[in-house]
Amino acid sequence: MPEERLQKILASAGVASRRKSEELILEGRVTVNGKVITELGTKADFDQDHIKVDGKLLRPVQQHVYIALNKPDSVVSTADDPQRRTTVLDLLKGLKHRVYPVGRLDYHSDGLLLLTNDGEFANTVISAKSHIPKTYYVKVKGALTPEEEDKFRTGIPLSGKRTAPAGLRLIRTGDNPWYEVKLIEGRNQQIRIMFKHLGHLVEKLRRVRIGTVELGKLKPGEFRFLAPEEVSKLMKMAKRDASIQHRAPATKR
Repeated sequence: MPEERLQKILASAGVASRRKSEELILEGRVTVNGKVITELGTKADFDQDHIKVDGKLLRPVQQHVYIALNKPDSVVSTADDPQRRTTVLDLLKGLKHRVYPVGRLDYHSDGLLLLTNDGEFANTVISAKSHIPKTYYVKVKGALTPEEEDKFRTGIPLSGKRTAPAGLRLIRTGDNPWYEVKLIEGRNQQIRIMFKHLGHLVEKLRRVRIGTVELGKLKPGEFRFLAPEEVSKLMKMAKRDASIQHRAPATKR
């Protein structure tokens, strides 16, 4: 096997996502042939080199698994937590495979979260180039005005950069209505910040769909394995959208 970047090897071995694998390297928790590696550009050969994480030798993944989990509120969507709060991995009772979350869902948000040990799948799904739409049901304090709805759809200034166009649809009226929100990006706390920018606090936030994968009837804390066709459809959607974006002509000024 040719040499590859260390973070890619860790992801392919089911250790963590590439982003999390980079953190493990920077923290000095990865060794190659007995030498601690802290540089992200380091390459290695999975077949020839002895690669360890926290002293445990990496071995090739024997079988790729893909999981849809209904993450409850007050559960951390990471593989481990310094504060020792409940993580999504604690909910996967009886699972023999080592998996990690594909992206994240806020601590006080619930709903659909994907987990896998397939590094290529995880990297493709969370890549900004993929533009995979994610759908949420959001309960907020107070209904948005038509003007506020337009601002939400066209983009909100967030950390010096306007958010991408978003889908917004009222699905339940009331003093504290529910909206369906569709995003093609996933910046930290994005939906909560967008509503807060317009003067509305989010009371509940639930993710119900990622691309072609739906939360369905999963109860909080329950999980299921994705069918092969679900994985295939999601990968095709991600690669198609990334290809379209790559071919898009530059906008004239």
